[in-house]
Amino acid sequence: MMVPKELELQKESGFELRLQLPDARAVMKDLLKSREAVEFLSGALAGAMTKAVLAPLETIRTRMVVGVGSKHIAGSFLEIVDQHGWRGLWAGNTINMLRIIPTQAIELGTFECVNRTVSEVQERWKESGPHKLKIGQVSLDLSFSWISPIAVGGAAAGFVSTLICHPLEVLKDRLTVNREVYPTISLAVQRMYRDGGIGAFYAGISPTLIGMLPYSTCYYFMYETMKQSYCQVNKKKSLSRAEMLLVGALSGFTASTISFPLEVARKRLMVGALQGKCPTHMAAALSEVIQEEGFKGLFRGWGASCLKVMPSSGITWMFYEAWKDILFAERLRL
Repeated sequence: MMVPKELELQKESGFELRLQLPDARAVMKDLLKSREAVEFLSGALAGAMTKAVLAPLETIRTRMVVGVGSKHIAGSFLEIVDQHGWRGLWAGNTINMLRIIPTQAIELGTFECVNRTVSEVQERWKESGPHKLKIGQVSLDLSFSWISPIAVGGAAAGFVSTLICHPLEVLKDRLTVNREVYPTISLAVQRMYRDGGIGAFYAGISPTLIGMLPYSTCYYFMYETMKQSYCQVNKKKSLSRAEMLLVGALSGFTASTISFPLEVARKRLMVGALQGKCPTHMAAALSEVIQEEGFKGLFRGWGASCLKVMPSSGITWMFYEAWKDILFAERLRL
């Protein structure tokens, strides 16, 4: 449907009001001029589409990680359906969608921007000649070639997105774990602010950052490294959609497995107040889990997490690369 650029409203008295509406094509053209804008928009669209499909697995994973209900995936699934109906599988999905759109946009956009910037700085530094610091008989190479732009970009992506979007993550967990106390988003916001002020929305921010940094760094490093290696071995310029799905799933699996004990501790701290006990810091949360359940407790919910993380990572990368191709192609036509 065409949107008129100008609307004219006229009363019987002869008074005429002109409303100039923005040209949608011009707005899109201005937006897509920036490479960063395309990457941010692609990340937002990819995240939204992925979460809409995988919301039930996220709900089950969160309950198992924090120790609510059954310890098994099938049992947790049946409990949710029995207590809340099929809609219970999408508990907190509205806030989840509101969370994932800015989170994925910021995370993927930040990764691309930082990765590209660090690579360019390294190239310029290398071209300007050798840089060495000599202290007595010791000569230090200051080329910084040992720094991985991918790893730096991955760490920056996790750090920045967590700082900005953490309150939405806390709110989502409250809605998922305790629907009786927090039945709606508005009531959850009011009660959290009443009970803890602004600080309630940043509960567990420190352990979240500690857990996010190794996950995010490993996640992006594994994806880009596997993608580049696979393309080199098979002499390809890019991955197919199916290959993106597989490589994305493997990178998510690896990163999740390595950082999962920190994820368990993080979830304990974030929702500990709901269970009447809250560890003072991450080390205390890890110690509490080990005392109660042994070392296997550090990986409680790992199976459900992998079932969620692997398809989520694969589908996200597939959608992200697809949207980038579409938007960059549209950018050339504008």
